[in-house]
Amino acid sequence: MSLDNETGLDPPGIRVRPVTGLVAADYFAPGYFVWAVLIANLARIGYEEKNMYMAAYDWRISFQNTEVRDQTLSQIKSKIELMVATGGGKKAVIVPHSMGVLYFLHFMKWVEAPAPMGGGGGPDWCSKHIKAVMNIGGPFLGVPKAVAGLFSAEAKDVAAARAIAPGFLDNDMFRRQTLQHVMKMSRTWDSTMSMIPKGGETIWGDLDWSPEEGHVPIKRRQINNGTKLARQDETGSLGSQLKSAYFGRIISFGKDVAEAKSSEIGRTDFRDAIKGRNFANNTCRDVWTEYHDMGIEGIRAVAEHKVYTAGSVLDLLQFVAPKMMARGSAHFSYGIAENLDDPKYKHYKYWSNPLETRLPNAPGMEIFSMYGVGIPTERAYVYELSSSAECYIPFQIDTSADSREDEESCLKDGVYTVEGDETVPALSAGFMCAKGWRGKTRFNPSGIRTYIREYDHSPPANLLEGRGTQSGAHVDIMGNFALIEDILRVATGATGEDLGGDQVYSDIFKWSEKINLHL
Repeated sequence: MSLDNETGLDPPGIRVRPVTGLVAADYFAPGYFVWAVLIANLARIGYEEKNMYMAAYDWRISFQNTEVRDQTLSQIKSKIELMVATGGGKKAVIVPHSMGVLYFLHFMKWVEAPAPMGGGGGPDWCSKHIKAVMNIGGPFLGVPKAVAGLFSAEAKDVAAARAIAPGFLDNDMFRRQTLQHVMKMSRTWDSTMSMIPKGGETIWGDLDWSPEEGHVPIKRRQINNGTKLARQDETGSLGSQLKSAYFGRIISFGKDVAEAKSSEIGRTDFRDAIKGRNFANNTCRDVWTEYHDMGIEGIRAVAEHKVYTAGSVLDLLQFVAPKMMARGSAHFSYGIAENLDDPKYKHYKYWSNPLETRLPNAPGMEIFSMYGVGIPTERAYVYELSSSAECYIPFQIDTSADSREDEESCLKDGVYTVEGDETVPALSAGFMCAKGWRGKTRFNPSGIRTYIREYDHSPPANLLEGRGTQSGAHVDIMGNFALIEDILRVATGATGEDLGGDQVYSDIFKWSEKINLHL
């Protein structure tokens, strides 16, 4: 599954390609559905292979490279055109999930851009062919979880497993070096860099501020469309009495650093640190990572910088994984456009960043952001240096950093959590439809209507319910009856207003208002 570390494409002599057709992603494994439930329900109302298309793509490689290697974007364009032509001119409803949301953002820019970089469809292609885009669990602005994965090949679940069984994943038990192999492989996948947080400190907060500050995990109530903007923080006075978490500090070395006032944190710049070389023995050759090229001085410099925000994690990843970031920076961008008329934004590296692109000129189109809430979702991490070893990842989540004595705390096992679907924070999934694209903005000049549809997580009551029919979890939401009903209604002609407009349980509108973004 690994790709070439220089090109991000096939390694010599190895060729892995995605399965095509509806079976490409109906089930991930026997009994574990992904699209199967939605496919079955669409079939019940008359959909079949000729008017229902699974846009399978190689999710390992960069979005533009799926066209270069497999012509996937061209195939999607042709398939949509054929469905519209054979369907009596009825426009298509697109339903992307997770990374597919970013992939389709890229597609909408590619399809209208002139050849050879784009598909040559012209500026009105989306308006002519797309009725609605119903994004499920979309990481529009990235996910902090991607940073942890690229930095130390772990996240909350891996760190928790390591805490339960110390040494099992870290040591060379059975000579497997599990996390090292995962890191070596995942760092060859350019697509993972599409998930790095976008918008920097403006969106995600800095050392002292974040949009979700004061968040306390408590029971929510539904906010109807007419009252969403007037909603007050449900934490009320309770929230002001609790110690606020600094969610903007995506990586902190030590719980004391995570909780300290910024003026009390002494930091040294790591970017000019002299890298050395750790000469690991021959057993490490199969899992050699760029950490072995940093040396102890480089590793120590990273830790002594103490804390990293969404603005500085890019420098951090550039320092610890320069080859990976060199490839990634050619295909993705993470900033905020000052002037969208600048010719540089015609380049494909900006197309999957909603803060550096315009939506198509399609005033009749609708965009939905559909995602689960009610599950603690990774937002920031407390790290520590791991114990030395010959084949090792020098940084790990500090699972001893905990605040279990405080039931309202968002810190558990070294991970700060906020509102979301367990993978994508609500801020990332909802901000663009709540504010960035709401009404006519510089990112949405034609005023495409946007809607937020949140689904409050309710775990299965018993084993007979399987993964739950009211789940808000990132993948399990694909079997959520309410979400499926919304998709079926739009697929049969309904509009966002017919669905009731926004359906909100979180504080997404309040958090969005706190973000000072020029629109």
